[in-house]
Amino acid sequence: MNRWLLPEDIADVLPAEARKVESLRRAILDLYQSYGYELVAPPILEFLDSLLTGTGSDLNLQTFKLVDQLSGRTLGLRADMTPQVARIDAHLLNRAGVTRLCYAGSVAHARTPVGSSAREELQLGAEIYGCATWEADFEAITLLLKTLAVADLNKVYLDLSHAGILTGILADQKLDKETIETLYGLLQSKDRPRLSQWATCLPDHVSKALIELTQLNGPCAEVLAKAKAVLPKHASVDQALTELDRLVSAAGALSTQLELSIDLADLRGYQYHSGVMFAAYVEQLPQPIARGGRYDHVGQAFGRPRPATGFSLDLLTLANLSPLNPRKLAVLAPWIDDAELTKAIAALRNKGEVVIQVPVGSNVEAAEYGCDRELVKQGNSWEVKKK
Repeated sequence: MNRWLLPEDIADVLPAEARKVESLRRAILDLYQSYGYELVAPPILEFLDSLLTGTGSDLNLQTFKLVDQLSGRTLGLRADMTPQVARIDAHLLNRAGVTRLCYAGSVAHARTPVGSSAREELQLGAEIYGCATWEADFEAITLLLKTLAVADLNKVYLDLSHAGILTGILADQKLDKETIETLYGLLQSKDRPRLSQWATCLPDHVSKALIELTQLNGPCAEVLAKAKAVLPKHASVDQALTELDRLVSAAGALSTQLELSIDLADLRGYQYHSGVMFAAYVEQLPQPIARGGRYDHVGQAFGRPRPATGFSLDLLTLANLSPLNPRKLAVLAPWIDDAELTKAIAALRNKGEVVIQVPVGSNVEAAEYGCDRELVKQGNSWEVKKK
C-alpha cells in the first residue's frame, strides 16, 4: 500500500487553496466581530452522549466513534459544532442575556454527505442565544448573506421553511420517533403516492394537510397565501406563517440580488430545529452552500432552555466557489550573505511586502505568489526593480 494515500473522500488542502481559505476565514470572523460575536473553539473530541445531546439520528450516523482509553467511555469525533456551542452557552458561559458566538473548525463525517465529495469540512458558523423574537432570525440571515458577499458570491437564492408547520399539523397525533423520521423522508422527497398510502392511518384532515405540504413551494407570496387557505387552523401553524411573512418582508430589502422562496416540505433537520429554517443556494452548487435556523430544543436538552438561532457552512466549499484570487505579488531576492541585502529585505517585510529569497539563477515555484519585482544591487545599495 502507498503510505501517502489518504482515506476515501479525505483530501489535503494545498498552498494556494489554503491561503484563500485562511484569507476568507479572517475576513469573515472580522465581520462577525463587528456584530459583537465572540469566537469559541470547542474540542474536536467529546463524550458521545454530550456530543449528540438534542440532535437527531442523522448526526449519530455521521459521527466517528472510539473508546477513551482513560475513562473507558465512548468518544465522538464531532460531525457538527452547533451542539458544542450550545453546550458552551448553556453550561460554561451561563449568561442570562443575549449571547452571540461564532466558530471555525474541522468536522468529520463517517459517511460522505449527499451532494458532497468530502468527509472532512472546515465548518464556520454564527449563533445567537437568548433571543426568541424574529429579529434574531433576521440577523442570522443578514449575516449569512454578508458572509457570502465577503467571498464575492452575491447572487443568492434563499429558501425558507418552518418546523412549526408540521408541529401544528401533527399536534394531536402521538407518533413515535421512528414514524416521524419516515414521514420526514416522504415529505423531503415529495413522494405523494407513498405519502398518501402511508398517511391512511391518520385522520383525514391530517393526511390532506401533509399532501398539501408537498405542493407548498415556490414564490413567497403565493405559497403563504395558499398555505393560509389550505392548512389547518392551529396556533403553531398560524405563528409559523406569520413569522415567515415577516422575515420575507424584511429580507426582501437586503439585496437586489437575493431571490426568496418558500418550501414548507423542506424539513431537513426537523428534529434538530424548532422554528424558522433556511437554506442558501448559489448558482455554482446544486446543494445548499449554507443552512441555518432556530433550534431552541438543543439548549433545553442540556438542561437550560435558551432560544437559539444561527447558521453554518463549509469554508472549504466557500473558498472553492469564490472567484476571489488572493495570489500575492512578491519581491524576488538573491539568497546570499550580504548585510545590506538583509536590511533591505527586513525593511520591505516591515512594510507588508512579501520577499522570497532563492539561490542565484533559481526560479520561485509557488502557486500563491507571483514575483513581479526583484532586489538588484545598485552600487552599494539594494533597489527594487520591475522584472
